Amino acid sequence: MGIQDSLYAEGYYRPHQDRILGGVCAGLGRRWGMTPWSVRWLFILILFVVPGSPILIYPILWIFMPDERSVWAPAPAPAAPSTPAP
Repeated sequence: MGIQDSLYAEGYYRPHQDRILGGVCAGLGRRWGMTPWSVRWLFILILFVVPGSPILIYPILWIFMPDERSVWAPAPAPAAPSTPAP
């Protein structure tokens, strides 16, 4: 299981809706139960407190968080072979 699969299993993915740049803030907002704009403001606040940190974190999350379109469901288990009735 890869990094993207485990992040998706935990609920971290970049959704189609509410994107502005890469969808990272929208995905984090969905996962944490916040609006995307509140996560964006949080990123800006962190930028003032710890300069440069969101600029490093955002691209890393953009790379590792899977896109909602690229996530696939696992294949269904094969059906058991039917035995003929006696």
